[in-house]
This record gives sequence, C-alpha cells and structure tokens, in this order.
Amino acid sequence: MDYYQIGQRVRKYRKAQGLSQEELAARVGISVTHMSHIETGNTKLSLPVLVELAGALGVQSDDLLFDRGSERSRVLAELSDTLDRCTAQQLRILTDIVKAAKISLDKYQQR
Repeated sequence: MDYYQIGQRVRKYRKAQGLSQEELAARVGISVTHMSHIETGNTKLSLPVLVELAGALGVQSDDLLFDRGSERSRVLAELSDTLDRCTAQQLRILTDIVKAAKISLDKYQQR
C-alpha cells in the first residue's frame, strides 16, 4: 500500500474543498501533526481514520486508496449516462442549472 499516494489524494480532495489541514483534522478528530504525516506519507493511517477522512471529504474510501486515472473522466461518464435518459426539454433545463451553478461556484471561490 502506497501511503504517500493516499496522502496526496487526501491533500488533493482537501484543497479542492478549500479546507486547511487544521479544519480537516478537527472534522476527523485527529491532531494536525497526524494529518500532516498522513498527507506526506510519513505514517500509516488506520482503517477508522481512512473512513473518517473519506466521510469528512465527501468521497468514497476507494477514492483515497486508488488512483482511478481521471476522476473527471469517471464523473463525465456518469453525467453522460444520466443525460442519455433525459428528454430534450430536460437537457435544456439541466444545462441552464449547470451553467448557473458553475457561475455561483466561481464567485464563491473568488472570495
């Protein structure tokens, strides 16, 4: 098991959510030092901590354990499958919703 790579995935998901190590450590109930050691691969993390990290980050434990190549590709495939089952009107509505959500996310992240 490559603890360094697991730590790098934890860091990637943490930063994507705009969380500091301190904030994530508090959510999981571990020390900031332990959090830092996990991200740098300097410690082996226990199964309970792995599960807590995944929950706090809103991802599956597998997402932390395994490099799935491209998370973006997986998400796009899932979206494509969903959109294939939509009517033309539903597609237009969903397109408008996604565009509005993206604009809102961009504004939120600029703060």
